[in-house]
Amino acid sequence: MNKLFSLCLALLLSAPAWALDEAGSQRLLEVQQRWARIQYEVPQADKAKAFEQLAGVSAAFTREQPQAAEAWIWHGIVTSSWAGAEGGLGALSKAKQARADLEKAISLDPQALQGSAYTSLGTLYDRVPGWPIGFGDEDEAQKLLKQALQINPNGIDSLYFWGDHLFRQGQYAAAREALLKAKQAAPRPGRELADRGRQHEIDELLKALEAKLN
Repeated sequence: MNKLFSLCLALLLSAPAWALDEAGSQRLLEVQQRWARIQYEVPQADKAKAFEQLAGVSAAFTREQPQAAEAWIWHGIVTSSWAGAEGGLGALSKAKQARADLEKAISLDPQALQGSAYTSLGTLYDRVPGWPIGFGDEDEAQKLLKQALQINPNGIDSLYFWGDHLFRQGQYAAAREALLKAKQAAPRPGRELADRGRQHEIDELLKALEAKLN
């Protein structure tokens, strides 16, 4: 009986805080696909407005599914993308909001979407300016991106952003290894546009790497 109780307790503790229902899964896919269209097809001049509109949708998702880490992850991703498209010091408040959203996701379920919150949060720390302007921190970025890789060692995003981090650190050979591995990542059903866009980004970064290595 004690063994059975211990097994049940372990299963409960390892289970995600919240499982998306069918409607939540559909909303998640909608946000992911709209994000990909904006990121990879909308002209740069129109991205900020498009991400602002999508942020309204992703915010509604967190209200509908407040215990779902997936909703907070994608609201954080959309908000950080909005900040990146807007640029300038005015984007810092959005970056801070994205950080809070991703930290919320980790508190709910750090394993959600194969550790995507760690990838996105690490990328924020890598790309936001450091003190005294912002909260950017290369060491924190490295720690978070390594956590993402522990959860998802073969994912296209976890490997791409790890490679990007290494490139920024001047570790070109290691960055190349990560990026070549990212190119072999398995396709993600329903996220074909995101995969094509990310593969293009990988190729562009590999070109930059080759220029540094040669």
